[in-house]
Amino acid sequence: MNTRAYFYLCVTSLFWGANSVAGKIAVGHVSPMVLTTFRWVVALTIILVLMTPQVKRDWPVIRKHWLQLLLYGVFGFTAFNALLYTALGYTSAINAVIEQAGIPMLIFVFNFVLFRIQASIAQVVGFTVTLIGVLVTAAHGEFSALAELEFNFGDALMLLACIVYAAYTVALRWKPALHWQSFIAAPAFGALLSAIPLFFWELSRDAAIFPDTTGWMVVLYAGIFPSLLSQVLYVRGVEMIGANRAGLFINAIPVFGTLLSVLLIGETIHAFHFLALLLVLGGIAIAEWGRPKEKKV
Repeated sequence: MNTRAYFYLCVTSLFWGANSVAGKIAVGHVSPMVLTTFRWVVALTIILVLMTPQVKRDWPVIRKHWLQLLLYGVFGFTAFNALLYTALGYTSAINAVIEQAGIPMLIFVFNFVLFRIQASIAQVVGFTVTLIGVLVTAAHGEFSALAELEFNFGDALMLLACIVYAAYTVALRWKPALHWQSFIAAPAFGALLSAIPLFFWELSRDAAIFPDTTGWMVVLYAGIFPSLLSQVLYVRGVEMIGANRAGLFINAIPVFGTLLSVLLIGETIHAFHFLALLLVLGGIAIAEWGRPKEKKV
């Protein structure tokens, strides 16, 4: 079970890291809220085509828990991305990366405050090591650059986004017993419903950019991989090993994103990229080695 969970969560981080690269490619080809809305149109279309029979079988459970499932989509699927995209209009990508690295610690805090689930010393050490790896990536190996960062309204939005996603992760402990297809379908519908007002808001500001060919490629990628497959794998990973352990894999996202930037859009790779990858993976290994004996959330 652990091996499968590690695989699911690594693939999730890879897809989400690639989503950051896709976001860079999207600039000028599709605007943030159009992308947010269209990606869920794509995901929901796939769900309706492939998963309708399973959804029909699980409809009594979905109907009973409809509000909870829609809220998973509103907060876990749409709110985080909307806050992220908006925050990047005010703050730097470096700040955003650093602040996302706080999500695992927020998960630890929420689990302790709400359920008295304690993190082991090894998990705290592992988190710290992964955070150092993220900082190495964000600072491009020059920690002095971190002292020059300024925090503003965008950083406040980014911190709110991190709180939202950490809360979503912890709240997965209450998800109803559903087949994974049905579980992803209902929140995806909630994500689309909550994205539509954002789409019209962007349209009203004359800021909407409808996708060109490149934009449609980004929309299709975002709709299939980060929006659909990653959410399924992340939920399954949390279900298998718990939120505290699964949350640490979030810190692999900036590293994967950096490596994919090198491969896909020609950015230069440096020695600090390899150091950061070793730190992130090493931190996860330390946390897993010294995890508490009580494994389930």
